[in-house]
Amino acid sequence: MLISIVYTILIFSAISGILAFLLVIADLLFANYGECTININNKKELKVKGGSSLLDLLNENKIYLASACGGRGSCGFCKCNVISGGGPLLPTEKPFLNPEETKENMRLACQIKVKEDIKIKIPEDIFNVKKYKAEVKEIVDLTYDIKELTLKLIEPDSIDFKAGQYVQFVAPPYEKSKQAVSRAYSISSSPDNNDHIQLIIRLVPDGICTTYVFEYLKVGDKVDFTGPFGDFFIRDTKADMLFVAGGSGKAPIKSMVEYLFKRNSNRRMVYMFGARVRKDLYYVDYFKEFEKKLPDFTFVPVLSQPTEECEWKGKCGYIPPFFPEYIKDPSKTEAYLCGSPGMIAAVVKGLKENGVPEDKIYYDSFA
Repeated sequence: MLISIVYTILIFSAISGILAFLLVIADLLFANYGECTININNKKELKVKGGSSLLDLLNENKIYLASACGGRGSCGFCKCNVISGGGPLLPTEKPFLNPEETKENMRLACQIKVKEDIKIKIPEDIFNVKKYKAEVKEIVDLTYDIKELTLKLIEPDSIDFKAGQYVQFVAPPYEKSKQAVSRAYSISSSPDNNDHIQLIIRLVPDGICTTYVFEYLKVGDKVDFTGPFGDFFIRDTKADMLFVAGGSGKAPIKSMVEYLFKRNSNRRMVYMFGARVRKDLYYVDYFKEFEKKLPDFTFVPVLSQPTEECEWKGKCGYIPPFFPEYIKDPSKTEAYLCGSPGMIAAVVKGLKENGVPEDKIYYDSFA
C-alpha cells in the first residue's frame, strides 16, 4: 500500500514537472507579445519587444535598477511602482513586499514579464546610474578567501558616488556559466578617487560570479559594472558613529572611514569588525593607523572562535555583548552595518536592546 502511494506521488510529480517544462517551452517558442510600450514616470517611453522581464528590458535600454542577486528574484532590490500592465502579483514577489508596498502596487521588476503596455514609476536618481567599462589594474589577496580588485575606469572615465554605496559587477559568460551574471559589491575606495574603484570580494563556494573572479579574472582584463546604487551612506550629523561589519562587509566601512579622514572629521567613531578565527582578519594594521590619524577613532576586531595557537589577546565572542562598553550615548549614536542578513539581524537586535533608535541604524544586507 505504502509503495503504491509513493509510486503515485512520483508519477504525479513527474507529470507535473513535464507539463511545467512544456509550458515554458511553448511560451518561448510560440508566444508573440509583439511590441510593447514601457512608460516611465510619465516622462519617458520605451518601445520594446514583449516577452522578457521588465528588469532585462530596462537594462537593455540603459536604465539600471538595483539587483543584488542579478535578477534571480532572491534579493528584492529591484522594486518599482507598477501603475498598470504588470499582471497579477506573483508568489515569488510576496516575501519581499510589506503590506504597505503591496497596497501601493510595488513589484519586483525581475519577476514581471512584459506582455502588454506597462506603466511604471521609479526614483528619479535611477536615471543617473550608468554602465561602466574598466580595466583590472590590481588583484590583491587579503585573506585565503577574500580578494580586493582595483578597477581603472575607461568609459566613462570617472564616477560620482557616496561612501557606502555599491555597484553591480558583471561576470561575462565563461565555461561554468553560459550567460553573463551580475552581483552587488560595495565600493571599498574613497569617493575622492573617482577615476577608479576598489571592490572587496569574498569567495562563495560554487558562486558563478566569485568563481570567475577567483579563478579566471586577471590583471589587464576589461570588465563591466553598473552603479552606483544604495541608500547606505554617511548622514551629515554630529552623532557618534558605530561601524559594525564582518567578512567582506569591511568594504563600505573602509570607504566611509577614508572619506571622513579626508574631511578631518572630529566625530566619535568606533569600528567593530567580527571574524571567526585570526586568518579571517585583514586590514587590521591599516585601521589601527586611523586611531592615530583621527581624533576619536577606535578599531575593535572581535574573534568568535579564536584558537589557542593563535595567541589572540583581543576581544572574543560575538559583537553585541560589547556594545555597552563602546556606546557612550545610545540616543546620540548612529550605527552603520554591513554583513550577512543573519549578522545584520543579530546586531540590530543588540543595538535596539542597548537603546540605539531603530531609525538611526543603517545597512545594506547582501544575501
